[in-house]
Amino acid sequence: MAGIKGITVLGSTGSIGLSTLDVIARHPQRYRVVALTANRQVERMVQQCLHFRPSYAVMSDAGAAEQLSLLLREQGCDTQVLAGVSGLEQVSALPEVDYVMAAIVGGAGLPPALAAARAGKRILLANKEALVMSGALFMDEVRQSGAELLPIDSEHNAIFQCMPPGFERGLAETGVRKILLTASGGPFRSLPVEQLSQVSPEQAVAHPNWSMGRKISVDSASMMNKGLEVIEACWLFNTGPDHIQVVLHPQSVIHSMVEYSDGSVLAQLGNPDMRTPIAHALAWPERIDAGVPSLDMFAVARLDFEPPDMQRFPCLRLAIEAIQTGGTAPAVLNAANEVVVEAFLQELIPFTDIPRIIEQTLERLPAQPASDLETIFAVDGEARRLASTLIPG
Repeated sequence: MAGIKGITVLGSTGSIGLSTLDVIARHPQRYRVVALTANRQVERMVQQCLHFRPSYAVMSDAGAAEQLSLLLREQGCDTQVLAGVSGLEQVSALPEVDYVMAAIVGGAGLPPALAAARAGKRILLANKEALVMSGALFMDEVRQSGAELLPIDSEHNAIFQCMPPGFERGLAETGVRKILLTASGGPFRSLPVEQLSQVSPEQAVAHPNWSMGRKISVDSASMMNKGLEVIEACWLFNTGPDHIQVVLHPQSVIHSMVEYSDGSVLAQLGNPDMRTPIAHALAWPERIDAGVPSLDMFAVARLDFEPPDMQRFPCLRLAIEAIQTGGTAPAVLNAANEVVVEAFLQELIPFTDIPRIIEQTLERLPAQPASDLETIFAVDGEARRLASTLIPG
């Protein structure tokens, strides 16, 4: 390791951001926080700035930025406060920044992640939408700039750890037969299908194994989260959905597997704690302590596997169909999902309306080439407006 690495944490007040700062705090001799960003959580950002003393703090919301600036001055903290998308992009491309943790949820995370890619940073990618919305464009920027892209999703990080060198050339060329992408099945894995229309937001966010934000927890319950991960895996590992098999694994101990042409299957196991993939990506190719306890195989005792039920999880089918269609279809899928998940969390629609409205949005917005960001964002906005009109009431 040569010198202390400067880090920007995009989305530092969310669950991934908090876990990232926990790992960083364990290794002050290796990492320095250059910038922290959040949307509106001013009080938590004040605490983080006082603890880590970053050079910059960015709030997406301009009013929150003004409030943060005032509070930091009162505390004698000289962190410079920026606002909006331009601020996010600026701190993602700073010359003193080596690594960027991209952990902003939703489409808002795409512009700063792209800025980091263009600047040739090591990108610790926790934001799904960067690849779901603009996979081809994003991967082109990574290749052209020489940026490093390390996945943070526990599943993609597990696949990365199990992959052979040079997998970017294609799975067949490097002896890989298929990717086995594991999924817990969420809280409704065994709930009778006819009861899904009655589930509450509180039930949906109560994930059995992982501690996550509300939006991603609902995505896990609907398995849209896994569908988005299939799309991501296609871009990350230069393959198609036909070479990715989703496997329900309720214990969440095996985070994913890779099957080789000789019949070998490599798996990455560990406790369900996001600090493990975060520490892996921060230190790669080295290993550092993440604060995660050892996996007790005797306590685990058994590992179960089953195929996903597409009737129970239509969102998974919709996502696979979207990446097969290509172009702007995944961006439409993602935008519609964000709108309807928020509507569900506000109790405006039942859980079973999530896939119904997404499918209707996809049917009414035929895919077109995702040739540039302007097109992608225009389609994203159109899909959001259309999905909103399909919400009853």
